[in-house]
Formats: sequence, C-alpha cells, structure tokens
Amino acid sequence: MSNVSHARSDISGHPDASEMRARYDRVMGGRDVALVDAPVFLVGLYCAVSPWVLHFTASQPALVTHNLVMGIAIAVLALGFTAMPERMYGLSWAICAMGAWIIVSSWVVGSSPDTGIVINNIIVGGLTVLLGMVCAGAAAKTRRT
Repeated sequence: MSNVSHARSDISGHPDASEMRARYDRVMGGRDVALVDAPVFLVGLYCAVSPWVLHFTASQPALVTHNLVMGIAIAVLALGFTAMPERMYGLSWAICAMGAWIIVSSWVVGSSPDTGIVINNIIVGGLTVLLGMVCAGAAAKTRRT
C-alpha cells in the first residue's frame, strides 16, 4: 500500500484521456447557457403557482388554468434543455413566443384582471422572453461553430 497515492494526479497520462475529452466536448457541446436552464425552470414553476401566490384562483378561473399549463410547459422545456441540449435548444424561440403570449394573456384569457395579475404576467412573460432569447442566441452561436 505504500506505492498508492491519494493525491490528485493529472489525467493527461490516462490512456483514454483524449477520448474522454472528445466525449465531454460532444456531450456539453460548448453550452454557454447551462446557467440559464435553471432560471427558465424557476420562471416556469412560478408561472404555474402564481395564481395561488397572488390569490386569484376564485376571480380568474380561466387564467388560473392558463398560467398552470403555461408554467408547466415552460418548466418541461427547461428540463429538456438540461437533459438534451443539442436537440432542445432549437425550441428556444418557442419559449420567446410563450413569454409574449403570457404578457398578453391577461387581457385575452382573463376577464377584467386587476393590476396585480397584469403586472405579474407582464413580469413573468418578460423574463420568459428574455431567457428564451438568451437560449436562442446561444443555440445560434453553437450552430455557427
């Protein structure tokens, strides 16, 4: 046991080092927006629970269902971005469209929404559009390289 070292050593001497590096590059694909996946997920979760946070479940039942479905859809897309980024980042523009729809949905889906509901959906929709644009920009940059 005297020849076993517990100190960290450089992996460059490993026989499969080049293959491991190539696999890591393939899997990660130069993902610059890995830190955006979590905020997209959190925005989706908040959108889904916002009717209960702002207490408009009784006054706006159609908007409750709408926010719940849209929030779950955004969260599922964020999970897809994390699990299969090379396939899912093409849907980044869909996140932008969903965010734009969330902004206008207060007036289209809701019936005479109060100011709090409108401001909530504008903020959630704006964040969704912004994060979707960051993801779309990174996907476009990845395709160019």
